[in-house]
Amino acid sequence: MVVRKTRVRGAVTLAHGRFQVRQSERVCGRGCLREGKPLVSRADDLQRLLLPRSTFGYDVMAHVGLQRFVHHRQREEIRADLAERWGIEISSGEVSSLAARFCVYLAGLHRARAERLRAAFVSDGGWPLHVDATGEDGQGTLLVLYSGWRGWVLGAWKIPTERAEAILPRMVETARLFGPPCSVMRDLGRAVIEASRDFIASLDTPIPNLGCHMHFVRDVGKDLLRDAHEALRALFRRFDIPSKLRALVRELGRKLGSGLDQARAGLAAWLERDDAPYALPSGNDGLATVRALVQWTLDFADDGHDEGFPFDRPLLDLYTRCLRACRATEAFLSRAHDDSPAYQALGRLLRIVSTVRSEVPFGRQAAILMARAHLLDELRDALRLQLKERGRTPQHTQSLSSTQVVSEPRDVEAALEALTASLIQRRPSRGPADDTRKAIDLIVDHLERHGSSLSGHQIELPATLGGGVRLVERTNVMLESFFHRMKHAERRRSGRKTLSQDLEHLPPEAALALNLTRPDYVEVLCGSIDRLPAAFAELDVGHRNLSLPARTRSSLAACESVTRSMTTVDRRLVRTPSLVNRVHQAARSRSTRLS
Repeated sequence: MVVRKTRVRGAVTLAHGRFQVRQSERVCGRGCLREGKPLVSRADDLQRLLLPRSTFGYDVMAHVGLQRFVHHRQREEIRADLAERWGIEISSGEVSSLAARFCVYLAGLHRARAERLRAAFVSDGGWPLHVDATGEDGQGTLLVLYSGWRGWVLGAWKIPTERAEAILPRMVETARLFGPPCSVMRDLGRAVIEASRDFIASLDTPIPNLGCHMHFVRDVGKDLLRDAHEALRALFRRFDIPSKLRALVRELGRKLGSGLDQARAGLAAWLERDDAPYALPSGNDGLATVRALVQWTLDFADDGHDEGFPFDRPLLDLYTRCLRACRATEAFLSRAHDDSPAYQALGRLLRIVSTVRSEVPFGRQAAILMARAHLLDELRDALRLQLKERGRTPQHTQSLSSTQVVSEPRDVEAALEALTASLIQRRPSRGPADDTRKAIDLIVDHLERHGSSLSGHQIELPATLGGGVRLVERTNVMLESFFHRMKHAERRRSGRKTLSQDLEHLPPEAALALNLTRPDYVEVLCGSIDRLPAAFAELDVGHRNLSLPARTRSSLAACESVTRSMTTVDRRLVRTPSLVNRVHQAARSRSTRLS
């Protein structure tokens, strides 16, 4: 072999920094041919280090991708880290390009290891499929298929919106790669129900099509409580009670002025005393006491459990606090007192909150809401979805919901049957209890439509694994928690509360990148995070003339083409003056012909 030519090129890796490469290409000195072409020899060491047609190494790309999608760092932070730790200076645009390449390579490696991942599922006795999608203001709809027992993301795609025809092909493709699941867990959306039904029909062996218990109770609760809750909200707005209470707090705060801290100390001392519990302290301490009573009335959100409507009913809590404040104020005013500013403020508070007690609509709507809320609590108890103590939220929910799923599925099935029979028996056939009849009919209708999906969580393990039964999660909270953590990290990275643009441009493979935080997945994928660049390099063996992103569909292009709302590229094109002029000219020519 003789040297035909020598090329000099620049290269950048974490191991070597920036360096120059002299690459010699050798050919047979006798002119031997293979398939009509000269025999060419090149060193393979460089191919294991550098990306095809790039000066950057696989380790640089892996480092950038991990920093961006696992540690959620900004481009400038990644640039600064490369410069400080490795002495590598690159542009912000190159960081974005390497991050996009990382997503494509990670997705390719994920598919290349499908057999290994499938073997891991076989050793578990199967895998339950969790299906859900998320977005922000109708943009960036991200569909994720999730393995419940392992906690792995098996697939992520951008879809136009939650439609069965967009969800079903992804479910079929995932089952082809990793084997059919042992069950499907999904919410109660029409599209995902239809897609799950068609997917299960395509399998050789039927599997349970399970509905999320939390979504079921939430949907029933919204239908059951929404009208009465909104009617109560309208009454509070009509009589302007919260605004008047807030105005009173501000006015008392201005009266206390610089003496507010001292008045607070006096209030704290009065609360420690046991004498004369219905007599206000004198002076500014009395004003601070009235101010605290008004603030307590407005602090009705503290009576909830941070679960949101319908599990929390904030307007009903406000109604209850107004009634208690009314009775407490009357108790203070019933004792002998002088006409001090504190008692004058107390009388003003009584006039505000007594509206709740004297107006008939408040009591009627509150009674309806309480009766329906009691029925919802019965359903929740039957499904064994119990409230956890504050501050002790299970780790897998990540503060998304303070609800704990307890009890065995068989106990839940028996409790649901007993509740259904009880509701049918209690349903008034006629008479004035029209609202109770409608509420019970609503719950029974939901149970009839979705009851079959609320059971079947016991999965029998094969005899080769020792037999037995393994349970599937009764809710889809683990996948919702995954979305919650993902969005929370993106908000911290971008500093934006609304993630419409971020999710629209975020590659779907970013969900796959979070698998790299799970040691069992990393072990199957590449052994360890340090070996990730070498695993990426294996994907390009035999294809050095064309890198993996060029051989596959561009991830970023796919993100922009399937969003429901108008993308940035489309918006720029639609707003070009030339397009606007053509539309106007065509419109004028049409009107001219018609005239």
